Amino acid sequence: MGQKEKLIQRLKSRPKDFTFDDAETLLNYLEYTRSNKGKTSGSRVMFISEEHGSILLHKPHSQKELKSYQIKQLIEILEQEGLI
Repeated sequence: MGQKEKLIQRLKSRPKDFTFDDAETLLNYLEYTRSNKGKTSGSRVMFISEEHGSILLHKPHSQKELKSYQIKQLIEILEQEGLI
């Protein structure tokens, strides 16, 4: 099992320690590219796929882990697109 499959399994188990970096790595495997919306984007980070549209994630600060609602939204979007 490769790293992509391991990340998908971890995401689906909704761990409390799933980090923004983990999400970014997974999205890169799924052919999304990171797009900061200019200098004023703040902590909002857009991931864009030509095939599957875009995903907006809030990059957490002070901690690295995504909030549980962010993990839930990410799972829902990726399942709707048939990626996981």
